[in-house]
Amino acid sequence: MRLFHGSTINIETILLEKSKPYKDFGKAFYLSAERSQAEELAESRVSFLGGEAVINEFEFDETLLVEGVEEPLRVKIFPHYCLEWAEFVWNNRDEEQNYKHDYDIVYGPIANDTVGYQMRQYREESTDLRGFLQGLKYRKGETFQYAFCSERALKYLKKI
Repeated sequence: MRLFHGSTINIETILLEKSKPYKDFGKAFYLSAERSQAEELAESRVSFLGGEAVINEFEFDETLLVEGVEEPLRVKIFPHYCLEWAEFVWNNRDEEQNYKHDYDIVYGPIANDTVGYQMRQYREESTDLRGFLQGLKYRKGETFQYAFCSERALKYLKKI
């Protein structure tokens, strides 16, 4: 399968240490199977950083995405928005916890751009987990992401 990463730079070597912590699925290299989604992200980066949009394309063997199998990769799959997904996003986004999971790859829906607001609402108990989940749903519909969370997982991405 082909996966895409929108950026303002051409990425030849993926360096996890350059990834930002406290994202939906933790510190990881994020990709999409939808080129248009990567293009949208790249354009967003251009508006903040300047430069030009770059779409980095990778090949990945999707047969490795078997949840619960120890070898060769530890994978967690969220096939849709659910309470377990919301709790996982909360744990990864909450800087106070400094939560770290041990998955190599996590696949699931993207949270919308109001994560900070939703986090405050949930922390202040203005909403419960169900409300947090509803508030995080992407307004354009379910859109999915792949988070490559370990060096072990990155070895299976081949730049095209």
